[in-house]
Amino acid sequence: MGGTPPVKGRGRVPRFEVVTPAGLKRGLGSPALFGIVQGFVAASLYFVLGLVAQRALGYTWLVFLASAVFLALLVLSYVEGASLHQERGGATVIARYAFDELWSFVAGWAILLDYVLLIAITAFAASDYAAVFVPVLEDGVAELGCAMTVIALVAYLNLRGAGPRRYELASLVVLADLVLQTAIVVFGLALLLEPDVLTNPASVAGRPGAGDLLFAFTLTLVTFAGVDASSGLAGEVKIGRRGLKRLISARLFAAFVPYVGIAMVATSVLPLATGLSTPAGNFLEAPMLGVVAAFEQPALREGLRIMVAASALLILAIACNSAMLGLSRLGYSLALNRQIPSAIGRLHPQRATPVVIIVVGALLAAVLVIPADLEFLTGLYAFGATLSFTIVHLAVCRLRWREPDRDRPFKMPFNVRIGRAELPVPAAVGAVVSAAAFVSVLVLHDGARWVGLGWMTFGLLLYLAYRTSEDKPLLRRVTISEQGLRARGRRETEFGSILVPVLGTPLDDDIMQTAGRLAGEESEDDGEGGAVIEAIWVFEIPMALPLDSRIASEELKRGRAALARAKAVGEEYEGVEVATATVRARRAGEGIVHEAKRRGVEAIVLAAEEPTRMRGGPLMGGKRGLYDTFVGATTRYVVNKAPCRVILTAPPADGHREPHHPTPVGAEPSPEVDPTQPEDAGISDPTAADPEPKASG
Repeated sequence: MGGTPPVKGRGRVPRFEVVTPAGLKRGLGSPALFGIVQGFVAASLYFVLGLVAQRALGYTWLVFLASAVFLALLVLSYVEGASLHQERGGATVIARYAFDELWSFVAGWAILLDYVLLIAITAFAASDYAAVFVPVLEDGVAELGCAMTVIALVAYLNLRGAGPRRYELASLVVLADLVLQTAIVVFGLALLLEPDVLTNPASVAGRPGAGDLLFAFTLTLVTFAGVDASSGLAGEVKIGRRGLKRLISARLFAAFVPYVGIAMVATSVLPLATGLSTPAGNFLEAPMLGVVAAFEQPALREGLRIMVAASALLILAIACNSAMLGLSRLGYSLALNRQIPSAIGRLHPQRATPVVIIVVGALLAAVLVIPADLEFLTGLYAFGATLSFTIVHLAVCRLRWREPDRDRPFKMPFNVRIGRAELPVPAAVGAVVSAAAFVSVLVLHDGARWVGLGWMTFGLLLYLAYRTSEDKPLLRRVTISEQGLRARGRRETEFGSILVPVLGTPLDDDIMQTAGRLAGEESEDDGEGGAVIEAIWVFEIPMALPLDSRIASEELKRGRAALARAKAVGEEYEGVEVATATVRARRAGEGIVHEAKRRGVEAIVLAAEEPTRMRGGPLMGGKRGLYDTFVGATTRYVVNKAPCRVILTAPPADGHREPHHPTPVGAEPSPEVDPTQPEDAGISDPTAADPEPKASG
């Protein structure tokens, strides 16, 4: 006996289901989703408020109001899109099912840049509030050192992985900060609000130009990072239809109240005419300190100053950690779908965390912190955000036509019937606004334009080169297993060619990984050429039909899809080549043994078939002695008749696994196949199987 034991208790799961590694799985619920979104909203006010006020002047609160309305449109699109296909990945998943794999990569690569920028921005902003307690951190080398320390600490925590308890505590901190910001709004509106801010914004500090207002609006988009981060948890969070609606309501209420309210207070009290600079200090990078400094009551002013500084430190650190979490999840998803080299998504062998992604992300963030230019970083973030948000809005619209009959746990309101489907008006409006904002970023942000375009160009070249070098399709999905991203060890082996019969079940990954490790180790030992895995799918032809009978297209498609999956999993092991074929036989065992002899393989890796459960001997229709064996007839035939060694992957001891049998002609499709998935769902490689099955036996 050998091979990798299957996971117990899998039950019936989709054949191409992607399981989250333990190091990335957090056990998160809807409170954590709220905490992630609100954490970014709250954190953004601590640094972006000053940048927006510097540009929008007395119109600052109107810019934030427009931004909050845009947030409402964005949340509707994300929730509907993420509820349709509950896979982690956020915008990448929505774009994948609406368009193709290339557009999925474009959305993911843009958001990957945003996560790196968020790590840098939040770490840099934290040092300005830490200066309340340690004044030396206000600027210079000490400020830079503080930001680097935050980045290093966040990277370390994510390399170790975290349990749900840590995120529950973070949600409590976010809730406490929401209470604090609401209190500032209440006191500020009562004691500090200037009526002219509402009735005549131009009288506050002059009238800004249209370009400045548009520039200021794009800066506010940094607030919305939590939307994609939380939608990337789809499939890991159990939340019903009512829960989705409550979550949307809570998101929007929590965003509108402090978001717009604090902007009104800030417009009334911040020294806009002097660029937020006063004798008491420059509040451009720590605007919330400028807001509370305007209170005339000493006790209230000093109390809020300390609470704001402490809360800002915690919230910015939490947002930095959430950005790193989003970066690691998204990078892992891109590697899992072979959109970036799998070496970049390699998982730690024990902690199952994407080590390379986290380390590279932390280093890039540290480099971005060095110029200490918060406006440049925020403007560059707007490049990636506007691009990805445009794709999401358009994708949700397209899915209404591509999957009109698919169950939608959440469907946004205000729809217009056009032909056979409905156009979601909020998503259409959001797409227009996002596209216009993207164009404005290209026109108004010089640094963002060149750095952003350079980043996207590099990513597209990487994607095209990687897919082309691996002989993978550019527009269709190709996935690998989690095991393929884990660090691999070596051991001596003696197999150069291996036969693997696949069955179209979740256990195919187990047997291909076993064969891949054996073949990969053999190629490393030989140092020349590569080991070969012969993956076959056996069609059992009943005796009543000729052996060359026509195979139903559904069954042929199912076999080719399983072989394509096996090819992708096996070739993830370095130096391994996977050849695939479909085979006809009267019995599966005979077909497997015949192919092993014909191909001259050195080993067969087989998923052990469960024994029959029929008891009672010949009088009850059973066969004497059969029920007390540990495997079924096909496995027993192969073990007894094979011309080479047979390596079995043991069936689970708890009996949860479904029986595995090759598909006979005329059989119904496997229950593991989701008929609602598009034809190219999962792994697609049209060259993976022979056009027609070969006869055997």
